[in-house]
Amino acid sequence: MVLDSAATSGWEVGSAPDPRSIAIAARHGIDISGQMARKVRLEDFARFDLILGMDRQNVRDLRALAPAAANDRIHLYLEFASGSGRDVPDPYYDGPEAFASVYRMIREASEALATRLEVRVSAPDSGQASSTI
Repeated sequence: MVLDSAATSGWEVGSAPDPRSIAIAARHGIDISGQMARKVRLEDFARFDLILGMDRQNVRDLRALAPAAANDRIHLYLEFASGSGRDVPDPYYDGPEAFASVYRMIREASEALATRLEVRVSAPDSGQASSTI
């Protein structure tokens, strides 16, 4: 399984994560200090089976960039992962607690998503369509 992260805009390309993101990730034993922002590329729509936007604007932007054949693979992250129709808020203009809150939100949704994908991968191939994903 290959996971990646990319932005729909190019204004942060080449930048490291926000220091507050680095700090909250480090507090949870995750080192993101070497990551660099990149913009979504056309080939990403062929490379990935699932493309998740953190908020509704990301989803609209992704659908505008994607070839028509890829639109069914683009979803709102929290809705797809855990059934919540909420956007992941951008904590940039808030304090460290906002970064901690967003970290918890993403972690919980990521765990739900991992479980959902695991079920999908381990399901026997019955030849029938599934509504799991």
